[in-house]
Amino acid sequence: MSKRDYYEVLGVAKTASEGEIKKAYRKLAMKYHPDRNPDDKSAEDNFKEASEAYEVLSDSQKRATYDQFGHAGLDGQGGHGGGFGGGGFGDAFGDIFSEMFGGGFGGQRGPQPGNDLQYELEVSLEDAVAGTTVDIRIPTKDVCEACDGTGAEPGSDVETCPTCHGAGQVRMQQGFFAVNRTCPTCHGQGNIIKSPCKKCHGEGFTHSNKTLSVKIPAGVDTGDRIRLQGEGEAGEPGAPRGDLYVRIRVKKHPIFERDGNSLYCELPLSFATAALGGSVEVPTLGGKASLKVPAGTQSGQRFKLSGKGVKSVRSSYVGDLIVQVNIETPVKLTARQKELLQEFDESLQGKHYKQHSPKSHSFFDSVKSFFTGDDEGDKSSKKDDNGPWNG
Repeated sequence: MSKRDYYEVLGVAKTASEGEIKKAYRKLAMKYHPDRNPDDKSAEDNFKEASEAYEVLSDSQKRATYDQFGHAGLDGQGGHGGGFGGGGFGDAFGDIFSEMFGGGFGGQRGPQPGNDLQYELEVSLEDAVAGTTVDIRIPTKDVCEACDGTGAEPGSDVETCPTCHGAGQVRMQQGFFAVNRTCPTCHGQGNIIKSPCKKCHGEGFTHSNKTLSVKIPAGVDTGDRIRLQGEGEAGEPGAPRGDLYVRIRVKKHPIFERDGNSLYCELPLSFATAALGGSVEVPTLGGKASLKVPAGTQSGQRFKLSGKGVKSVRSSYVGDLIVQVNIETPVKLTARQKELLQEFDESLQGKHYKQHSPKSHSFFDSVKSFFTGDDEGDKSSKKDDNGPWNG
């Protein structure tokens, strides 16, 4: 099977610069890399074809030969599944490997910084809204003072790893692929310890616990994180410590629910107060507040108390408290109370029924229209206002 033109494979012109060729190859390699396309034979073939084309066109001598003689001129010179020699092929593939896996090719690694840590902190809604200071106890990992982080018993020798020569990584190459792996001999340390430190057992670090004071700013909410710089795990000698991230989780409150900077609560309201109106006390996170309830208040109606919500953690804006009233139906009535309610209900019937119960009247008008299929329900309601089902 004849091979495709290398310029066509990479999608570049014959006058393309070295940079344009490299850019085109990197794009194709990222798209067709086998690790991104597992069990896809077509992607693997495309990747090999693009790699072969780049190996030739990235090498000035091979490119000149190919331009003059085509594929025939490359026989015995590579361009058909060889290694990573020449033309910066390894550099290009190293860039791609770094993008895909965060790794790379090359020499001795520097001291590794410490790992970041995360701590889940549960706080009450009151503390989240007002702000507070909390002490937390966390495990800590510090450089061993006895061996200064080397992992070797003081006075003993530390030998450079003969396998990786101190790099901590070895390069594995097979066909088109070359990647760095952790050295199997020293396990990435770069050296061999024959006499491990008695205090840290050769790890180079000691483990303990410490207490930190964390300032919780007012207005934090679930999911917010507070960064404590340098309070994470210790790095290798010469490298900085990691950071500690305190992640906030606000406990469920028995009265209030929070949505952003707004607070919501439900207020049970007696039938008499809802009908006659009046002032009632409502809870807020700062104490009690008075709410004026107008006569004829309906169940589910909401009232806003401005500035009684949560102050934003990122600005001076303060949200509102939204109070939803729910009319409470009386229970366990005495005989006399039932009698009074019956008399009251009867007093609402008659020609003034519509003005006493406008929502009920409108609802039953709609029901009548639904069953009759026309506006007869509305007409009959105008003739007789004695009750919801008359007519």
